[in-house]
Amino acid sequence: MAAESTPEPGTPGRTGTTKERDRAGHRSGRRKALLAAAWTVVGIVVLGGSGVGYLYFRLNGNLRSIDINSLLGHDRPEDVDNGSQDFLVLGSDSRSEGNGKLGGGLDDGTARADTAMIVHVYEGRRRAGVVSVPRDTLVDRPACTGADGRTHPAATDAMFNSAFTAGGAACAVKTVESLTGIRMDHYIEIDFAGFEELVDELGGVRITTTEDIDDPDSHLDLQAGEHTLDGAQSLGLVRTRHSVGDGSDLGRIQLQQAFVKALVDRVGDIGLLSSPKQLYDLASTATSAVTTDSELGSVRALASFADGLKGLDSARMTMVTMPVRIDPAAPNRLLVAEDRAEQVWAALRADRAVPASATEGTAQGTADGVVGSGRTHAE
Repeated sequence: MAAESTPEPGTPGRTGTTKERDRAGHRSGRRKALLAAAWTVVGIVVLGGSGVGYLYFRLNGNLRSIDINSLLGHDRPEDVDNGSQDFLVLGSDSRSEGNGKLGGGLDDGTARADTAMIVHVYEGRRRAGVVSVPRDTLVDRPACTGADGRTHPAATDAMFNSAFTAGGAACAVKTVESLTGIRMDHYIEIDFAGFEELVDELGGVRITTTEDIDDPDSHLDLQAGEHTLDGAQSLGLVRTRHSVGDGSDLGRIQLQQAFVKALVDRVGDIGLLSSPKQLYDLASTATSAVTTDSELGSVRALASFADGLKGLDSARMTMVTMPVRIDPAAPNRLLVAEDRAEQVWAALRADRAVPASATEGTAQGTADGVVGSGRTHAE
């Protein structure tokens, strides 16, 4: 009698992974990619999978890192040693270093976390859960110390992305840890200019839209159908909100999650590249675009981190949005749906799949299904 298969974490509502399902998953996602929790992973893939070890030291000078552990000290959630890993990925709208022309940031030159994803890699590194945090969510922001050494006071009912504006990466991580009770093992940030260059270096990302998208603010004009988006168009897609669905931050998150799935498919093609120059150019762009915590602050450390995620592909990623509800006092703001959100965080702390009940009945955007991967099973 065949042994009964056991459920794998990260897949709510499924009874387990059988050999038959594995074969089906292999057919639909046979070009494996590293985890594409967000835009930064495009660069990590190159370092982890391209065999450019002799370039490590030449690329090290491109990286920027922040000593998150030193800034946050010991007042943090317990570092649970259960084989899982958690990290925060931010997309920044800083106007520095070329981002100003892209329309992000604030008038005073400070930056916001335009996109935030909490990534939980389950024990065994075969599955990952990704939780998007809406930037318009009102949270209690804890006091924190920024990279400049300044202490930033706590704030009540502050927009989530104000933590990054106030004190940068350390304050963003502190806020996420306070919100979730989960210690972040790593931090990865990419800015808009770097994102645009990365997509262009990849040769674009293929997506399919089910309806027209026309957003002058994001410089995006797409008719329904298949498209290969260049860097500028991809940036417009992940930033657009007013021209799709209900125009909410939640709708934009749905677009971002769909784009990440398409990006995973595109990143899977990196292994087919044969030009050393193409690989080096992509690695150079990637390392220039990202900011990490100091533990990932070398190309060798970043490559080792990525190498441990090679078993992941888009079919093994579960993506949800943090449970929220509309603020009755301000319809363009969101409040954390505390009980449902705690179900999400408790599951991740225990290295379990997020239960489907955690997000049922919570506020959602109306852009789901507008964008999907352009890849077909026949390819």
